[in-house]
Amino acid sequence: MFKGTNETIREDQPHASGGQELRGTRLFAEKSRIEHLGRIRQLVFGSLDGLLVPLGVVSGVAGGTGDTKAVIVAGIAEAFAGALSMGAGEYIAGRSETQVQQTEIGRELEEMRQDPAYEFQEMRRLFEHEGLSSEDAHQVATTLARYPEAYSRTMIEKELGLQMDVSAVQLPEALTMGVSYIAGSIFPLIAYFFLPVPAALPVSLVLTVIALICVGIIRGKLASLNLVRSAFEIVLVGGASALGGYLLGVLIPRLLGY
Repeated sequence: MFKGTNETIREDQPHASGGQELRGTRLFAEKSRIEHLGRIRQLVFGSLDGLLVPLGVVSGVAGGTGDTKAVIVAGIAEAFAGALSMGAGEYIAGRSETQVQQTEIGRELEEMRQDPAYEFQEMRRLFEHEGLSSEDAHQVATTLARYPEAYSRTMIEKELGLQMDVSAVQLPEALTMGVSYIAGSIFPLIAYFFLPVPAALPVSLVLTVIALICVGIIRGKLASLNLVRSAFEIVLVGGASALGGYLLGVLIPRLLGY
């Protein structure tokens, strides 16, 4: 019985090796897929802001002035200013966050070099905190200590909650945010190029709602949410933004005596 089992294991060894390579390839493919999802997040985030903020602005200007040219000028100015702000903010904030993380990682690595005994005990306590027995935690920490790179990565991930290879936000990510913002701002603004304000306002709202539904569906699929609920939440936020902008655009000029 055991002989047959051993023979089966020997026969499967080449396939097991190939399977390990396949799993390794799949592992890095999954990591790449998650990184691409970050780009999609920027696309959705940028387009969502590009829909909501200009919608509030153009609705407010339309309600307050009734002047098509004023609405278009305000909408275009806000679209480009918002896109530059979003793109630059994403770039600077991302790089700042990365620099802070790199500083913390460097400090932790230096502590590991200066006081390895203390850091080893810290590693053991981290494993104990995760539910390992004292003996098993000591054994795992001892095993990891024989592999400096794995040991350092594990310490950084468990103690600081960071990845060893932190990457800064690059220009493509910032451009994705800015361009998606401008693309989103087209929907609430486009109707005012062809229609007078009384007719353009409801068309602008309808086009924006359609775009918001699309963003909500994309968000729902990415986050594995209920698509109807996701779309409804996005439309609800967009409707509140438009209503708030419109009411402020009507009330503030009246309060100021214009």
